[in-house]
Order: sequence, then C-alpha cells, then structure tokens
Amino acid sequence: MSLRRATISDVAREARVSPSTASVVFSGKTPVSDATRRRVLDAAAHLGYTGPDPRAASLRRGRSGIVGVVFEEHLGTAFLDPVKTLMMDGLAEAVAPLGAGLLLLRDQNPTSAVSEPAPSLMTAPLDAAVLIGCSGVLRESLDAVRARHIPVVVIEGDAGEGVPRIELDNREAQRRAAEHVRSLGHTRVATVTLPTRAGWRRGLMSEADERTISVEVTRERLAGVRDIYPDAPAYAAAGSFIDEGLAAGRELFADPRRRPTAVIAQSDLLAAGVVRAAEEAGLRVPVDVSVTGFDGIVVDGLAPYELTTLVQPATEKGRAAGAAVAAMLAEEEADSVRFTCIFREGNTTASVPTL
Repeated sequence: MSLRRATISDVAREARVSPSTASVVFSGKTPVSDATRRRVLDAAAHLGYTGPDPRAASLRRGRSGIVGVVFEEHLGTAFLDPVKTLMMDGLAEAVAPLGAGLLLLRDQNPTSAVSEPAPSLMTAPLDAAVLIGCSGVLRESLDAVRARHIPVVVIEGDAGEGVPRIELDNREAQRRAAEHVRSLGHTRVATVTLPTRAGWRRGLMSEADERTISVEVTRERLAGVRDIYPDAPAYAAAGSFIDEGLAAGRELFADPRRRPTAVIAQSDLLAAGVVRAAEEAGLRVPVDVSVTGFDGIVVDGLAPYELTTLVQPATEKGRAAGAAVAAMLAEEEADSVRFTCIFREGNTTASVPTL
C-alpha cells in the first residue's frame, strides 16, 4: 500500500477540475461555484487531503507550505483570462510535489473598518512568491520581500537582477503577425493592445501615452507592431476581454473614411471582440478586414472563424515558474526561461481588399 501523501493535483483529478481551481477552493481568495467547491472538498476528504498546513509544514521543514501568486489586477477578473488559468494549472502541478499550495494575492489589499487586512505580499507567510507581471506599485514592494528572504519568480515582467524571469518572445512574435499582415498588402492597419498601466481606461493612445506604458507585455507587443507599422493607430483596452475588443472595434470601424483594413490585437479575446465589431459594422472577415490575435486559446462562439494568431505555451510558463521556485527552495540556481510563440494562420486574414 502506498503511503504517498495526496497532493492538490490528485484532488483535482478526483474532482475533475483543474489544479488551479482546486487550489482556489483551499485558498478562498477567488469565488467558485458551490457545486465546484463541494466536489473539490468531497474529493479531498476521500483522498485524505486537508490542504497546506502552515504550522505543520513549519515544524517539519521550517517552511509555511505556501507559494504566493501575486496579481496586480483584481483577483475576480484574473481567472476570466484563459491564459492565466492555464499558467496557474502549470504552476499548481509544478509545486504539488513540494507539498505546497498556492495562495492568490494582490500586492496592495484595501482595508476596511469592519475587517482585518487581507494577507498581502508584504504580510503573508510565504515560502516563495510568483509575480504575474511586475510593474507599477508591485515593483516598489520587492525590496521588502527580498528583506524577508523570500524567493521571487516573475512571469512576464522584470523584477531586476537576480530574479528569474519566465517570459515570451513578445516583440518578435507580434512582429511576425505584423509581417504577415504586411505581406498581404495591408497599409491601413490599427492595433488593439492590452492595458498600459494599472487603472487605465480604454481609448486611443497618444504618443505621450505610449511613452508611459508600464506593463511590459503591452509595451513589447506594441513595439513588435511598431517595427512594421510605426504610425498605426493604437487603441488600449482596459483588459483582455471580448467586450473590450468589441468596444475597440466599434471605435476603429466607426468612420468608413479612416477605417483600417487590418487590426492586430494583443490577445485572442480582444481579437474575437474586434471580429464581432466588424460584423456589427457590416464588414466581412477577412474579405473587408483582417484580424489577428495572440495566445492560441479556444474562444467559445467564434466559429466559423479560426483566428490567425500567435500560440503561446501558457501551461509551460506556469510549470517553468514552479520549477524555478523548487530550485530556489532547494538553494539551487534558478535560470530565467524564454519561450517562443508559434505563428498559426487561420481564416481571419486575407489580402487587402480592392477598392
């Protein structure tokens, strides 16, 4: 009979959910449905898994048994992004052999007069921290985190020297999409970007706005477009959501005299919204307007379209971050990892329409 202790991955398989969803149930930091919570807890009870116990882990290993995952955005919206869900799945799988669980955090947590402050990057008992992005206020907290001797890994961001980075070839990949659009003869091109900084409200960007972009992914992907189309109008969305792409498309297609013949979007969800806006404006995709995305995810309800996009290894990024955490906790060197996206041509791009 095996005496191996059940892990969060075992619970996820038993409950037929993803490892990140199972972790969320135990962390309590993001709402899940009652049915999902019950299924996960029933599976945990069946397997004898009680979740990470910071006190027991501390006695056994001198650790809390907790890996903090730090988001700058609202936690309620983080899991609406399929890319982040896939990354969390990979991360949960990678840290499970350590006997560790994931605690979802924001760097800054609001306090109220009727409740205690929620755990944050500065206060939670963590063995390690994985930062999803590293810009703005989050970067300002790193000195304090380092003073606590907490290993830090960054996915898609730059926390400075000595902090392992798990990243994509964002600029090169986005340039590949722009080159594809150019090869089809398009000259009237616009781009729809991810948010530029915390608190950004959607809208067209000025040159001054572009100079103040603090989100590295947004900045690098925009640079890839600028390598091919230096003067293309850039509309920055408030998040990676279909509705945000729809709002962007409505503005870009509003004036037929200035309407682009191609739109390069920084996520597949944004691209799906642009496709919907094109249809709403009476435009045919790709006959009248070409659209490219970024991520390579499945977008429900997009058929018969298959986006021309850049496929990123989101789950592998999470696994790489978990491997870096494991190496640092073992007092071994953790290397930065840079993944390459794969260009995939779908049926949303075609030659520039003849006038």
